[in-house]
Amino acid sequence: MITTQLLNPRSIVVIGGSNNTGKPGGKILYNLKDGRFKGALYVVNPKDPGVQGIKTFAGVHDLPQVDLAILAIAAKFCVETVEVLAKLKNTKAFIILSAGFSEESEEGAGLEKRIVEIIDGVNGSLIGPNCIGFLNSNYSGVFTTPVPGLDPGGCDFISGSGATAVFIMESGIPKGLTFSSVYSVGNSAQIGVEEVLKYLDESFDPAHSSKVKLLYIENIKKPDMLLRHSASLIRKGSRIAAIKSGSSAAGGRAASSHTGALAAPDAAVGALLRKAGIVRCYGRDELTTVASIFMHKELNGKNIAIITHAGGPAIMLTDALSNGGMEIPRIEGPEAKKLLENLFPGSSAANPIDFLATGTARQLGGIMDFCENESRNIDAMIVIFGSPGLFEVSDVYRLLDEKMKTCKKPVFPVLPSVINAEKEIKDFLAKGRINFPDEVSLGNGLAKVFYAEKPALPEKIEPPEMDDDKIRGVINSAAGGYLPPEAVRSLLDAAGIPGAAEAVVKTRKAALASAQRLGYPVAMKAAGPIHKSEAGGVVLNVKNPDTAGAEFDRLIKLPGTAAILIQPMLSGVELFAGAKREDKFGHLVLCGLGGIFIEVLKDVSSGLAPLTKEEALRMIRSLKGYGIIKGARGQEGVNEEMFADIIIRLSALVTAAPEIFEMDINPLLGGKDKVVAVDARIRIEK
Repeated sequence: MITTQLLNPRSIVVIGGSNNTGKPGGKILYNLKDGRFKGALYVVNPKDPGVQGIKTFAGVHDLPQVDLAILAIAAKFCVETVEVLAKLKNTKAFIILSAGFSEESEEGAGLEKRIVEIIDGVNGSLIGPNCIGFLNSNYSGVFTTPVPGLDPGGCDFISGSGATAVFIMESGIPKGLTFSSVYSVGNSAQIGVEEVLKYLDESFDPAHSSKVKLLYIENIKKPDMLLRHSASLIRKGSRIAAIKSGSSAAGGRAASSHTGALAAPDAAVGALLRKAGIVRCYGRDELTTVASIFMHKELNGKNIAIITHAGGPAIMLTDALSNGGMEIPRIEGPEAKKLLENLFPGSSAANPIDFLATGTARQLGGIMDFCENESRNIDAMIVIFGSPGLFEVSDVYRLLDEKMKTCKKPVFPVLPSVINAEKEIKDFLAKGRINFPDEVSLGNGLAKVFYAEKPALPEKIEPPEMDDDKIRGVINSAAGGYLPPEAVRSLLDAAGIPGAAEAVVKTRKAALASAQRLGYPVAMKAAGPIHKSEAGGVVLNVKNPDTAGAEFDRLIKLPGTAAILIQPMLSGVELFAGAKREDKFGHLVLCGLGGIFIEVLKDVSSGLAPLTKEEALRMIRSLKGYGIIKGARGQEGVNEEMFADIIIRLSALVTAAPEIFEMDINPLLGGKDKVVAVDARIRIEK
């Protein structure tokens, strides 16, 4: 829990505070003093009677009652210290900077567990251990620099890594990005990223709370909590961007189904962040660029005016925006003529609007007024203005600041001359402005923010009608492992997933009778836990009894084959849908083009169950092969509503039967009037 004593303590003690500001105990004490903490400040140091001008106490027993304790001592001394403070000094908040806990050894993990038990016992808060600390506008409880400018309207920043938190702040501060609070949660022994988000959600005040949250996450321990409170914050008006490190395929593992192979370790993380409405970033500069975009007026359209006095940056920005799906609408005709009337000869109004290196502040103001008031086809402006070092540009930046105050459309300043115009940029930032020194980073970030999805977590998802009793009956009566074809068909039927007519046979006689009943030509497939295509276990277009008998004899001898599945030959676009249970995340549902396309192209999209109809349609439409589903070059497409319904029903099936470890339906055959399951495998783990 996050206590008042952590957020706004009346008194703080630094255990291990010293005069050496090259060590955590000395530096954090210096930062507390430099930040002008208004409460009582104590130090425990048995070797020095005075530290940084503060009288010290020899031990924690000598202290008066104190709200917050910051520990910068060896791990082995922390348990006893915490116990005395919690039980005798009424301390309800702790920041433990020290390393040597669960990140290091089993012995350290035991110490950490004991500390949490003590603090939980007094309903206290713990940040850390193994962290850089915590800061907000009340105190600077970190042992690092820089200490950012703290502003209630700045970002709330939560980081699982102390060093990375410093580097992210170093990326953002030169841009003018401000912070409201910084939580370095370290080992997250009691309070992790998820708990901080929960607190920020439950205490959110639209009038006073920061509306921008930044996350650096190394391990998602509580996906449900992260999802629920992130989505809630965004609905309340917040905007959230996050880095989740550890996204490479090197963490992958072998799997026996298409779904298992395609559900890479990071797929569930991506699905979770999308469902929550979080903008995912992959680097420090991208995170602070997105945060800086969040700090400006919200972009309500994708039409951008680029106003520049330099051609090269404008071209690179145009490329970045266009590649991200944004529009740079051409200005022509009477509009262009009117715009050019007040610009120097040689200027261009086409968009980018280039008013040359000799352009003036007055000309910039006129261009911005035109984009703001006279052009209906402009949703936002990006102003690029640097300096070759020949003259000051203060007047331009002053005007830019004034126009940003009055413009209703978002204005994003690109001021690239961080050396030549260092003073002017510093003055611009001092007005509370933010600079985007790199136009390509801004263009990429704008596209990412504009196309970010809204939270897909309604208060309640109404599942489709299914036969839940039949589903539970099949699951409860089954052993672990792959289900036999009859059980698979029963589950799909109970979930309302349409399937092709079929027969499962174990004898040659039954195979011939079933093929005759279903009608030639038929498909014959080995049923069992084998990869049918690679093992030669699929035969298509069997046209007569002689071929059917011969293929039965061959297929039944394949290793692992328990029976033969016979179906009439069907036509349509081959599709795929599947699900995989991910530790802590629940089930990841995937869809894509089926058959060989999924193996070659690996073009899949994913979402976390349970899914809404909007999510299912988004998954379908985000596929690279969506053009095939729509119907390309006169070919019949797929009924998207039916495909989405199957994805939703699959999502509901794995929600009703969490014992399903992985399953795939491959292929589904889709056309304009039907989408049916042709083949499926389901593996359960109880």
